[in-house]
This record gives sequence, C-alpha cells and structure tokens, in this order.
Amino acid sequence: MKDDLISSLEPLHRDAYGWALHCCEGAAAEAGDVLQNAYLKVIQGKAICRDLSSLKTWWFGVIRFTAKEESRRRRFRESLAGKLLRFPSYESTGGDSAVAYPLDLDESARNLRLCLEQLPARQAEVLHLVFYQDLSLSEAAGVMGVSLGSARTHYARAKTRLRELLQFAPLES
Repeated sequence: MKDDLISSLEPLHRDAYGWALHCCEGAAAEAGDVLQNAYLKVIQGKAICRDLSSLKTWWFGVIRFTAKEESRRRRFRESLAGKLLRFPSYESTGGDSAVAYPLDLDESARNLRLCLEQLPARQAEVLHLVFYQDLSLSEAAGVMGVSLGSARTHYARAKTRLRELLQFAPLES
C-alpha cells in the first residue's frame, strides 16, 4: 500500500514542491527540507491517506502541516541560539537558478509576485492553491483546514485586494 501511495505521489512532486515553497515563504532550502520530511512521514506511516480520490488535497495538507511544524521548531531553536550563542545565520547567496521558473524572469510576473506578498497569509494561500495548484475552493479549504465559506471569503477578498494592488503596481520596462 505504501509503495502504491508513493508512486501515486510521484506525478504531484513538482506541484508539491511549489506548494512547499509557498508554505516556506519562498525559501528553497526550507521547502526542500519540508518536502523531504513530508515524504518521510508517508514512508514511516506517520501520515496515512485513507482515500486516494482526494490524494492531492491530503498531500498538500501534509506538506502544510509539516511546514508549520518546521517553522515552529526553527523559531524555537533560533530563539535559544539567538539568546545564548548569537551565531550569525547562514544565508544562501545567489539562489539556485536551476529551480527558477521561466515566469520569474518576466517583469509582469515579478510585479504580480510582489503584490501577492502584500496579501494576508490566508488570502495568498487560497490564491496559490486555486491558481498555481489547480485545486477547487473546496479542496483548498480542506488543505487550509478551514470551512468552504471561509475559503470563499478569503478568495473573494484576495482577488479584490490583488486587483487594487495591481492597478497601482509600477510597470517596469
């Protein structure tokens, strides 16, 4: 059963990485760690999918939950290390250009990304799930752990706010 589940997750890997990247606020190294830990949960039997018909929704929920766990752990470690040791944090320079999508090079996509970053977390989350991951609002609500009505509200508010932000976004040539 585990082998079937893992082989079913394989076609979702690219989307899963995109979702992990979103959950980690664009930090590629963290997203890779989160995705690896999510796969480990599946392999170790800590995350069990009971219904393969909603596999993508379940998988994105596992990734979201894992990202939140990792964020809490990181904040806890950083608070102790920051107070006691004051080590400089490791910052990756340059980034991995092989991971960049072609849209990242486009200025209009850059403006869109900047506007999306200004949205509240839940609104950005629902837009990402619906537009980038092709989930329905119902599926997105399941991944986010909110009711369908709440997801619809966040979605409507996000579209309205994004429209306003894009209207005043500077267009670079």
